[in-house]
Amino acid sequence: MTGRADAACPAAVVVGGGLAGITAALRLAEAGHRVTLVEGRPRLGGLAFSFQRGELTVDNGQHVYLRCCTAYRGLLDRLGASRLVHLQDRLDVPVLGVSGPEGAPERTLGRLRRAGLPVPLHLAGSLARYPHLGPADRARVVRGALALQGLDLADPALDTVSFGAWLRGNGQNERTVAALWDLVGVATLNARADQVSLALAAMVFKTGLLSDPGASDIGMAAVPLGRIHHDRALAELERAGVTVLLRARAVELKPASPQHAVRLEGGELLTADTVVLAGAQDTAAALLPPDAVPGQDRLAGFGTAPILNVHVVYDRKVLRRPFFAALGSPVQWVFDRTEHSGLAGSALGRAHAGAQYLALSQSAVQDEIDLPVAELRRRYLPELARLLPAAGGAEVLDFFVTRERTATFDPAPGTAAVRPSARTRVPGLLLAGAWTATGWPATMEGAVRSGHAAADAAPAAAGARLPVDRGDGRWPR
Repeated sequence: MTGRADAACPAAVVVGGGLAGITAALRLAEAGHRVTLVEGRPRLGGLAFSFQRGELTVDNGQHVYLRCCTAYRGLLDRLGASRLVHLQDRLDVPVLGVSGPEGAPERTLGRLRRAGLPVPLHLAGSLARYPHLGPADRARVVRGALALQGLDLADPALDTVSFGAWLRGNGQNERTVAALWDLVGVATLNARADQVSLALAAMVFKTGLLSDPGASDIGMAAVPLGRIHHDRALAELERAGVTVLLRARAVELKPASPQHAVRLEGGELLTADTVVLAGAQDTAAALLPPDAVPGQDRLAGFGTAPILNVHVVYDRKVLRRPFFAALGSPVQWVFDRTEHSGLAGSALGRAHAGAQYLALSQSAVQDEIDLPVAELRRRYLPELARLLPAAGGAEVLDFFVTRERTATFDPAPGTAAVRPSARTRVPGLLLAGAWTATGWPATMEGAVRSGHAAADAAPAAAGARLPVDRGDGRWPR
């Protein structure tokens, strides 16, 4: 269903072309609004995008999703992009542990994978064979999982304590935290257990691992993210009648009745019945009028957390699986991006048949995010050689780094009290973004859900009616 509104229909301006803004704009257009989406960058996609490095197409980060991410999967369907992603039939995560020196490391490969059994038995067999934990620590993990299942996600007290403190209070130790809880938690929450709100951690583990056997199956783009989040999104927005303005930065918001005004950097003034601020938290805070949301002064102190991505192109194949997680190493997650990037068809790939491009995704790296590339190279190339024997004898054809210094909001205890809802105190002014009160961490799923929440809140101000289906129902079995 698309709605090409005429001049008599209510107007809406969406500020921000990330996943939250794309979702809100599509929903509002379907409801008959005349929608203009403004984005300061030359592309859509927000913090999940691609760029060109010579002949290589590079994703800025390794953005994955789970089967339980039903809103994001609904957006993929809406964009006609479901065939451009790959979703595991069953969760299967290779976990490579390494110990000992660079010259003589000892490597142990384990797997976290599910069986076709109900929760919690779906992971029991995998845990029983998991070599990175002994029998006593496996029993500790079971105890922790059972305690997690008993938590009420609606209890506000969960946001007042750290996940690490709760884990220690429920029998966990350094080994179980490193080999399981942080292995998953750092990648999904961008912080270690002691720095994470129990509310967010419990949501991740209960929803992803303890709700449905298939909830944690991993999905990722099979093509560069820009083909989905920019190319497909732009085509679908235009088909829905949305006016998309790229390289158009909003610098001022003037709330008024009956219409608000958004001034762009070039001086153009856009008027609208509904304005959705769908950018990052600092961008929204700069545009919000005073006292628009409860506790607005605290938004300035709403912290962020970085993600570092290290990209390495070898002259030969050094990894024979799509991805793996690492233990006992600074390396966290490693992905094969060879086909994804178009390496084989590039001049570099033609000159070195069999060359392979690996990307390391490093979360919770406040102490590394600003290190020089040369220092990161000295740090990570020996670690890759410890993990992957073939990398030790391979030639490095390219090495580069992408940094997202404000990749996510800081998920520390007390976060829930700072995250605002979609609706503000100003009629017709709404908020969207993964940092708003979705109940989810800062993920693509959270961003899309926030766009739905903003669109759901719009009809009260605009007098329009939105379709019921928000793309966030149960996932198909």
